[in-house]
Amino acid sequence: YLIYDYSNVSCSVFLQLAKRGMKVVLISRSKEKLDQVSSEIREKYKVETKVIVADFGEREDIYKGIKAGLEGLEIGVLVNNVGMAYSYPEYFIDVPELEKVTITNVFLLQMTRLVLPGMLERSKGIILNIASAAGMYPTPLLTLYSATKAFVDYFSRGLHAEYKSKGIIVQSVLPYYVATKMSKIRKPTFDKPSPETYVRAALGTVGLQSQTNGCLAHALMGWVFSFLPTSATINILLNVNKQIRARYLKKMKEK
Repeated sequence: YLIYDYSNVSCSVFLQLAKRGMKVVLISRSKEKLDQVSSEIREKYKVETKVIVADFGEREDIYKGIKAGLEGLEIGVLVNNVGMAYSYPEYFIDVPELEKVTITNVFLLQMTRLVLPGMLERSKGIILNIASAAGMYPTPLLTLYSATKAFVDYFSRGLHAEYKSKGIIVQSVLPYYVATKMSKIRKPTFDKPSPETYVRAALGTVGLQSQTNGCLAHALMGWVFSFLPTSATINILLNVNKQIRARYLKKMKEK
């Protein structure tokens, strides 16, 4: 079984693995969307699917329900991809609903604790934690989002070191921009690939790297940034995000 939260990127991960005959557990807050995706996948790939409705933005203990829903299942692959990005780059004090931006970390820890014991019993398993290239360096005007993704990256690499000798692969995936609704990029390009193109490349790195940018274009971008002093990178990111913020606010005023 593969278990994941619905998004364009994680859905593409699921599609690639479903082609190989993996059964799937889908977790998200929208039952309607889950049922639709589940039905489409069963018809196309002839694999078993199960849906679990859970709103990770709520404060109630949703993990008891998830644990009950996973009872008796052997989870071979866990894809952690829950989180909220800013609507646009903004100064920290003006970011709304701070607690919702940080749900990535709570979900990551709780779902890993639920699934990892079963993997250890079988001495095999894969955990893919979707972070972001924004977590590779402090990213001004996306400061909190950047910090949550840095947590995902550090946690993943540390966990991999702890459990790789026990047959568990943990990978941190740090994409730059991918053409998704969240990134507001409609047309894929070489450096902004479609989710399908990105995921095909990223899955090829599983078991080879504990940390990956996922695809060739993003790896090259990461390589270029690695030669810059951290202070220079932070200044570049600040200026870029200031421009994006200005364009967004101007567009909002014109409406």
